[in-house]
Amino acid sequence: MDAATTNQPDTATDLDSQSSANMPGWKKRVAIFMTGQTVSMFGSFLVQYAIMWHLTLTTKSGLVLALAAIFGFLPQAIVSIFAGVWADRVNRRAMIIVSDSVIALATLGLALLMLSGVDDLWLIFLVMAVRSVGAGVQMPAVSALLPQIVPTDKLMSINGINSSIQSALGLLAPVAAAAVYANMSIVAIFFIDVITAVIGIGLLTLIAVPTLERAASADKPSYFADLKDGINYIFTHDLVRWVMGIFAIVFLLTVAPSNLSPLMIARNFGTEVWKLTVLEVSFSVGMALGGALIAVFAKKVNRISLIIGTSIFFGMLAVALGFTTNLILYYVLFFIIGLAVPAFFTSAMTLLQETVELERQGRVFGFVGIVISVAMPLGMAVLGPLADVFRVESLLIATGGLMVVVAAAAILLPSGRKAIAAAHASTGKQSSETEAKVGS
Repeated sequence: MDAATTNQPDTATDLDSQSSANMPGWKKRVAIFMTGQTVSMFGSFLVQYAIMWHLTLTTKSGLVLALAAIFGFLPQAIVSIFAGVWADRVNRRAMIIVSDSVIALATLGLALLMLSGVDDLWLIFLVMAVRSVGAGVQMPAVSALLPQIVPTDKLMSINGINSSIQSALGLLAPVAAAAVYANMSIVAIFFIDVITAVIGIGLLTLIAVPTLERAASADKPSYFADLKDGINYIFTHDLVRWVMGIFAIVFLLTVAPSNLSPLMIARNFGTEVWKLTVLEVSFSVGMALGGALIAVFAKKVNRISLIIGTSIFFGMLAVALGFTTNLILYYVLFFIIGLAVPAFFTSAMTLLQETVELERQGRVFGFVGIVISVAMPLGMAVLGPLADVFRVESLLIATGGLMVVVAAAAILLPSGRKAIAAAHASTGKQSSETEAKVGS
């Protein structure tokens, strides 16, 4: 066993042992991990933008965009059912390496086929589905691995930094994707993605991440027993169940219609690639700033208040987008949406990481992936075809108004009030424990 491994807690069930003092060398491990993930994610972002632009500009079809959302997210939802359990039963680093490798090979195959002249739409959808499966395996493993290498009292800050990094990539990636796509081809972007995946995998191999004690045990429960336990935990835990519901509402009624924005730009303001690029850049600048603010003020923010406030705010912004006829104002509103995203997503993910014991986090984040990846294609499956019948503006106004109403109901219902009280009690307890440790 190497030094990096021995620096980790012996068990994965005691979150209190995950303090900074008990995890020497954690900054180096986190820096290597986040660097590898950043490089790999950059390639993935390039492919994401390139494919969506390619489909938007070559088809201008809401139905095609809806199919792209289904193939891009539904497989992730299906595999997440199993991947969350795997993340609690095997080494999480190994899961990430395998999923990254599969994604890279699928992308390489598509690039080679397109070079040979095979560029059928179904082929793009197939590779999107394979990449989605890989993402479904990777998401719960990454989310559950972070609390293994990051002290509990640093999770909010690290999540905020991670959000800023992703946002910076969202700022750089569309510019880079536009340059490569316009001057070379989408195939070149696929090759870049393969190279970044190899670099990311290489860096990840430098980090020792111990297998959970229960996962290494010979008498651990069966796979289906773990699956049943995870489902029961999620549906009986007031706070976890409520956070899952909020995720579903936001991604169904806000994220899905927001994905129609490139279509609205193309129909109302022109099909130039730079216009789509500015849209993504404005969003990413907002996210980068929002993530940085969360990282700086992590100890002062109230997680539950941010989740509630941003949920309603998203609906209001969607309505504003629907009424906007000025391109500059549209970009400004998208910037504000980006600014609010880290407040919502980082608060929700950190709240779950702080609440759920390490040995169940794989299953919990597996279901987070399911909620996110089901809500997206479900929303697009309805809204995509409707966008070919109705104006995108009308859909944004309708879904935004509904978002505000549903989010308010989720807060005012007895189950919502109970979950909010549990969250406040949990964060209050953690604050008291932190103050006690500092005082001692």
